[in-house]
Amino acid sequence: MLDSEDSAPQGIELRHLRYFVAVAEAGTFTHAAERMYVGQPTLSQQIRRLEEFVGTPLLQRRREGVRLTEAGIVLLEESRAVLSLVDHGVSRTRRAAGLGRSRLRFIVQPHLPSTLAAEAVSRLRSAAADVDVTWLETALDAEFSSILDRRADAALGWMSPADRTLPDPLDVMEIGVFEPEVWVPEQHPAAAHGGIGLDDLARMDIIHGPRRLDPGTYDAWRTVLRTGNPRFDFTDPPFRQSLPMTLAFAATGSRPSAVLTGPCHRVGSEARPATDAACHQMVPVRVERSRLSATAGLVWSADLPREVQQMLFDTAENIAV
Repeated sequence: MLDSEDSAPQGIELRHLRYFVAVAEAGTFTHAAERMYVGQPTLSQQIRRLEEFVGTPLLQRRREGVRLTEAGIVLLEESRAVLSLVDHGVSRTRRAAGLGRSRLRFIVQPHLPSTLAAEAVSRLRSAAADVDVTWLETALDAEFSSILDRRADAALGWMSPADRTLPDPLDVMEIGVFEPEVWVPEQHPAAAHGGIGLDDLARMDIIHGPRRLDPGTYDAWRTVLRTGNPRFDFTDPPFRQSLPMTLAFAATGSRPSAVLTGPCHRVGSEARPATDAACHQMVPVRVERSRLSATAGLVWSADLPREVQQMLFDTAENIAV
């Protein structure tokens, strides 16, 4: 029997752990509150109560977001394990009792090309007539740990450009390779012929990110650019929800700046024309002989029922973007 010091403090509920995981993954209370459909004051209050129950701070609150303390890192890992076991246990119990339909928790990574995300969601909804789908919009790491940890069942997102093999028990269906768009000042030589080389690009200030939205692609692209400039690093966008505002920020810099989008054009397709009137003397160009690309993939747990896996495979196979 555990001593009282080794047992969970009285008062901790599963919702406290879910709130804590949401804040840790979102990076801010604001985004976590939106994800959990609760008010930010309520979320902050519940996290404070959790810290009181545990007896130590779990988060460092900063202007740019939150950072886990050492104790918070431990609790995050344990919370994910607990919640995964509970969700998996409830699912198995329902299946054993013959209750209802299969369930699928499906992640759509933020900031995917709109055509890709829209077609994938549309096709999956059409195919999932006999499956209860819970839609989640959250960032994914390169290992798809949210599926490995059983916090989700499947996901549409970017696979690691450096290593497309995924650990068991994950299955994947590749959809296509996409490349970014680069915006440069209209007086830059690259603007005249619509392309820029990696070496020239690496000598500019490049606004891209932030890293937490897609660490796999971010790290791979940074490594590529550092081959031409070992000191290269990205600058985080000050307004990640607004490309025109980011373009305005880049256009007024003290030295030549560029804006690098996430993967948005399928390799070999025509780039979209610049139709936004608020381009602020910035123009889109392609990266010549680009090694900046990412593979979109639909990834799922091999533990899913066979009919659900077949549905996901068929969905991915029929996506045309």
